Amino acid sequence: QVQLVESGGGLVQAGGSLRLSCAASGRSFSGYAMGWFRQTPGKERAIVTAINWSASITYYADPVKGRFTSSRDNDKNTVYRKMDSLKPEDTAVYYCAVSPSYRELLASSGTSWGQGTQVTVSS
Repeated sequence: QVQLVESGGGLVQAGGSLRLSCAASGRSFSGYAMGWFRQTPGKERAIVTAINWSASITYYADPVKGRFTSSRDNDKNTVYRKMDSLKPEDTAVYYCAVSPSYRELLASSGTSWGQGTQVTVSS
C-alpha cells in the first residue's frame, strides 16, 4: 500500500518561505512522477507542481512560476518543494501526489495522495 507522508507546512508571513517534503513508501516508485496539488474551500484540487522521475521535466502552474521550485531524491523516494515569496493567495491545503508517469500526474490519473498539509500565509 502506497503511503505518502508530507511535512513542512505551517504559518508564514507574506514574502516568506517554506519547504515542503513528501516521502513515499509501500512499493517501488521507479519511473513514477511526483508532484503537489492544492485545494482551498469551495474549489477543486488543482495541480501546482510536477516533476518526472529523472527530474528532467518540471511543471509549474502559472500562479507559482518563478516562486516555487521542485526537486526530488529518488534514493529516498522523496519530493521537495521550496516556496519563496509566498502570498496570501497561496494559503491552501497542499497534497503530495504520485502517478506512474508524468502525463498521468498532470491528469490526476492513477494518482496516490498524501493526507495534506496546511499552508497559511498571513498578510
